[in-house]
Amino acid sequence: MDYTIKEVLRLEVAPALGCTEPVAVALGAAAAASLLPEGEIDSIEVSLDPNVYKNGLAISIPGSGGLTGLDTAASLGALAGDPQRGLEVLDPVKDNDIERVKKFLAGPGVKLNVLDHKGLRIETIVRSGDNQGRSLISKLHDNVVSLSLNGRELKEHPLLSHQDGNGDPMADLEAWLRSRNLEQLLAMVEGLDGEDRDFLRQGMAYNLRLAEYGIKYGPGLAVGRTLESIARQGLLQRDMSLAARILTSAAADARMAGVKLPAMSSAGSGNHGLTAILPLCAVKEFINCDEKTLLEAMAFSHVITAYIKAYTGRLSAVCGCSVAAGAGATSAVTYLLGGQPKHIAGAVKILTGDLAGVICDGAKTGCAIKLATAAGASVQAALFSLHGMEVDPIQGIMGTTLEQTSQNLGALSNQGMVETDRTILRIIMEKHFHE
Repeated sequence: MDYTIKEVLRLEVAPALGCTEPVAVALGAAAAASLLPEGEIDSIEVSLDPNVYKNGLAISIPGSGGLTGLDTAASLGALAGDPQRGLEVLDPVKDNDIERVKKFLAGPGVKLNVLDHKGLRIETIVRSGDNQGRSLISKLHDNVVSLSLNGRELKEHPLLSHQDGNGDPMADLEAWLRSRNLEQLLAMVEGLDGEDRDFLRQGMAYNLRLAEYGIKYGPGLAVGRTLESIARQGLLQRDMSLAARILTSAAADARMAGVKLPAMSSAGSGNHGLTAILPLCAVKEFINCDEKTLLEAMAFSHVITAYIKAYTGRLSAVCGCSVAAGAGATSAVTYLLGGQPKHIAGAVKILTGDLAGVICDGAKTGCAIKLATAAGASVQAALFSLHGMEVDPIQGIMGTTLEQTSQNLGALSNQGMVETDRTILRIIMEKHFHE
């Protein structure tokens, strides 16, 4: 089947409150707990893949008063979350819920098991008396594929929303995306309708609100606010690249610090969404740009981000904000500046040559630094390509086309970085176990 831009946006873009991996753990715990009769929760056990584990250890959980970690996420989800809200599962959390969570963590707590599994997988068991609720999330952060109560599988349940009996929708979409070329992907934005534009405006508003919070209050590492201060002192020139770095990193500062504001995610990641959207908001302030073109560029950014992720996978040792969302952003900036397909392909190759080696060493406040780099590099790569710079495909991992470059990124991510991923996880686990 062929996919429309509406279907790609529906499958790949969604609001997410908090860092996506711990929020997925919270969703799994909330779903399992919702199956239980009324009563106190005795214990929570979560078994998860290494990359979800890596991305959830050191991040603040929204609505938790600054608490961090997957045990906090699971407890908040089970005790106070609403699984019907999907990746906004923690939105209902109140201050008094935090005290309940602290008591629970000081008592029975949460048992975490790291699985030898490639790909996203979160299995959660919540026990209360003689009852046991179980949930399984697989492949996508909000994809609840299995629910059971006391060992009895629940085949019909509203939380199993992704199961439509027609196979794996995301795998089908990714296979279709891999079959497209750049011109076909670019042509998709011509199909935007009023509903799609409203959705894109909402995503822009969400992510700009996070950026404004980050600049105003300086949470986390305050990367965005610091860059803003440096620009005001005249130590750096506020050009398109710096403006993109400020907006994108400020939003990441807020999100990674656990500020209770949703981000519009892209390809399963809130930080991808920040990188895919906010550089465009910065660039538009420097050029004559109508809203129609801006929203088309934004949709195209989401499409290219999803296209690259179809090759690299949802979670890996490669920083997806750099190589996937960065590719989406540079493609969209090039489009916004009037570039042709050859310039878009060139910009992605330039960005790949710049950032392909950036590793993902877990979600944390320091991600704001990487997002600043990716946002700035996306603008720079677009300008380089538009001014005639071309990377010789004989160099590095670049191909002669966007399609070949994406395939090479996939090979790097899925084959070449396997041992890197294990090493990163080992270093992180050793640090946390020796705290």
